[in-house]
Amino acid sequence: MSSKEDILAKYRANVKQKYDMPRLDDLQGITYPEPVVQFIKMSESVGGQVIEIDPGRDINTLVRELYPDAKEIASNLPEVTIATRNPDTVGRARDLNGTDVGIIRGVFGVAENGCIWIPQTMKEKAVCFISENLVILLPKSQIVNNMHEAYQRIEFNDYGYGTFISGPSKTADIAQVLVMGAQAARSVTVFLLPE
Repeated sequence: MSSKEDILAKYRANVKQKYDMPRLDDLQGITYPEPVVQFIKMSESVGGQVIEIDPGRDINTLVRELYPDAKEIASNLPEVTIATRNPDTVGRARDLNGTDVGIIRGVFGVAENGCIWIPQTMKEKAVCFISENLVILLPKSQIVNNMHEAYQRIEFNDYGYGTFISGPSKTADIAQVLVMGAQAARSVTVFLLPE
């Protein structure tokens, strides 16, 4: 028996009274009259930017307008034609170091906290975290109210990995000074795609 199993066994041996786990299937969570409006509000409150895309607007042109100095753009999405790096064809994750803009697809967003479910759909998921600026394409129709609804929609693909992303990376651990991009992207822009 490992030390972890030994410790857990000691805890279990000293449990005096056991309780059944509460039923969670009745939990509804908070709902919003306009989930898209709430999603935008929450995304911006955590430092993100949301842009509602008009039908027919070229994503490549918009990325170039937003990041005119970007030299390295990473994406494996077929509609992104300006990519200079593809996370499916790089030799290793560190080959994505120096990516100015990473462009990925979100499956659904959550109005409650502004986060977006991002399953791994590329060989090197590092593009989600190593890019200086992250652009997430999200269908406007795929915004749920709360995390209760979100957990019911989570699906894993062959990679078996996914994550929620909400706004740019930030920390205020050192001298309580807010630092953007401490562990991941310095900026996150969500393109809300038309219905």
